[in-house]
Amino acid sequence: MESNLSIFSGSGSRYLAEKIASKFGQTLGSVNIQRFSDGEIGVEFQESIRGEFVFLVQSTFAPTDNLMELLLMIDAAKRASAYKVIAVIPYYGYARQDRKDKPRVAIGSKLVANMLVAAGADRVITMDLHAPQIQGYFDIPVDHLDSSAIFIPYIQSLNLDNLTFAAPDVGSANRIREVASFFECDMVICDKHRKRANEIASMVVIGDVKDRNVVLIDDICDTGGTLAKSANLLLEKGAKSVRAFCTHPVLSGNAYENIDNSVLEELVVCDTIPLKKESKKIRVVSTDELFATALRHAYENKSINSLFIRSRLAKQGI
Repeated sequence: MESNLSIFSGSGSRYLAEKIASKFGQTLGSVNIQRFSDGEIGVEFQESIRGEFVFLVQSTFAPTDNLMELLLMIDAAKRASAYKVIAVIPYYGYARQDRKDKPRVAIGSKLVANMLVAAGADRVITMDLHAPQIQGYFDIPVDHLDSSAIFIPYIQSLNLDNLTFAAPDVGSANRIREVASFFECDMVICDKHRKRANEIASMVVIGDVKDRNVVLIDDICDTGGTLAKSANLLLEKGAKSVRAFCTHPVLSGNAYENIDNSVLEELVVCDTIPLKKESKKIRVVSTDELFATALRHAYENKSINSLFIRSRLAKQGI
């Protein structure tokens, strides 16, 4: 038991925080998160955290109460004289609002970063931001973990021959290129054009997938429409099989139906967001060990470079 380190959780991520704390060798600290009759949130730590490293685990998926809980926990920890307050955000909500892509819109991911810093966070640990440059929105250190450390062993266990990796859009190409390089495999790109958010107008495959076992990789699965359409198109182009790996299972709207009715062999997701229900095609792999290691390295002032796929590629000379 660490004498000057505590791990707490918001109500939205307790299921994951308990596993992270267990891997770390700790039990979760006690914090009372209450709702007043009007819906207002109150936070109170039930134990002394004076002079301690305080890790606060909370993904900021919908509803926004999860974000508000995290902000209040940060503020309460600072006011309780914590030495360092580290926000552990497995899924960073509002990350898709990362730029002004049209006039008169908000940049939500920058606003959230501002609020976290203003609340008093000393550091942020997160995973697979929708746009890696969001790290630059913070004026505090950000440890940006990579789900490839979890997905790669799973893909290896499948023992697939004629393996090809696919990016569901051009923006994911760099992520896919690193994984494809690790396996020394080819990659293709499913280039899509949207009419509006969550609605695809057209899609084409750039590259050859004939007689290949294709693995799609993305950071977020929202409605599942992109994955379902990509899988259909890849099979039409001659792929032998298609499966998908997505870090954050947002899974809104008709997502479960879209995935269950798709030609995907399976959809593998992380536990950064809890599933709303079971699905015959969705498999969940846990991030607990990766986050516990990151917490340990942050506490001991060790480098987290070893947790990234690029350091493994460098060792292979790729």
